[in-house]
Amino acid sequence: MRHRRRMILTLRGRIVGVGFASGHRVVIGHWDDSPIGAFVDVMWAHPGGERVLFAESEGSVDFISAVYGFDRCVVGPLEVDRRTRALSVTLPDRAVAVQSGRRSPVLGPRPRAFTRRIEAPIGRRVMGVETYGTSPTGVREWYQARWWAPLVSAVAMIDGMPLGQMAPVDPPCRFGFSEPPRRPSITEVRPKLLDPSGHLDEVVRRRREAGAA
Repeated sequence: MRHRRRMILTLRGRIVGVGFASGHRVVIGHWDDSPIGAFVDVMWAHPGGERVLFAESEGSVDFISAVYGFDRCVVGPLEVDRRTRALSVTLPDRAVAVQSGRRSPVLGPRPRAFTRRIEAPIGRRVMGVETYGTSPTGVREWYQARWWAPLVSAVAMIDGMPLGQMAPVDPPCRFGFSEPPRRPSITEVRPKLLDPSGHLDEVVRRRREAGAA
């Protein structure tokens, strides 16, 4: 019996990674394009270790949790305000707002093999990040950055209480195989995903069928 060829799934957007003096660490994904359309997600690592995913739809949660690991997933409204160098996300009980500095270009389009064999060791040594690996659910990932910019300011609140000054993303968030840069930053990325098990392909297929119904 022949196995169906698995799809290479590509996303296009930005990832924000930032920590706060209180110990909270936040990763925001702002995706202009993906196999399930445009969406925004917030991955929140609490000081005690709990990893929470916030997204607007069950479809987004199914897609993200098919790749990354969380202790809890919350579906609810997200208000997003995106400007040239600023991004803010407001949830029912919390909010994050960041301002970035000058962008530094990384690389243009390149093959996956380049990311795996050349970018990965350089990123690990220079930035302390992984650009190729396998997620907790078995999905292979190639993280291809286009530009990177440091954050110059960031604020966050839960139930109206400030979470302290901007701080390094430390300790690790433990959402996937890779961590955001320790220095608070925003990165334009083109992640490529391949799930040998076919589960992620099935999630995308169901999502597309639901959207077409």
